[in-house]
This record gives sequence, structure tokens and C-alpha cells, in this order.
Amino acid sequence: MFHIIWSIIVGFVVGWIAREFMGAGHLGFWMTSFIGIGGSLVGGFIGSLISKPVDGRMFHPAGFIMSIIGAVILLWLIEHFHVLS
Repeated sequence: MFHIIWSIIVGFVVGWIAREFMGAGHLGFWMTSFIGIGGSLVGGFIGSLISKPVDGRMFHPAGFIMSIIGAVILLWLIEHFHVLS
């Protein structure tokens, strides 16, 4: 249970940083958290393309910076295709 709460907290921080970087200040808490969590998955996928993940893992542990980069990419895609409009 605690890992879900921790994912939401870290996802919010990552999403908030990406949101501020992109100037998308209209998102609420949950959407910001989902963007951050999704950004972590996107960043992990990009990290796995760069270097092979450890055996038994699906994604590379991308870390905080790759999570932010993934969230920025996700926000750009959402705003570019007007998903939230």
C-alpha cells in the first residue's frame, strides 16, 4: 500500500516540475500525478532503449531526471494533440 502512496507523491513532484517547465498550469493534483507517473514509465522506456535493463526487469530504473524528461514529452504530446481541451 505504501508503494502506491509513494508513487503518487513522487509522480506529483515529477508532474509538477514538468508542468512548470511546459507552462501547463491548468492541471489539477490527480492529473499532475498521473502525468508524473506516466512520465516515469516513458522515461524508463527511453532509458531501456539507451541501455539494457537489469535481468528480470521490464524497464530501466531511469531515475528522477529521465522521469521529468518523460513527463515533459507526455505533456507535449497531450497538448499537441489537444487531449485535455
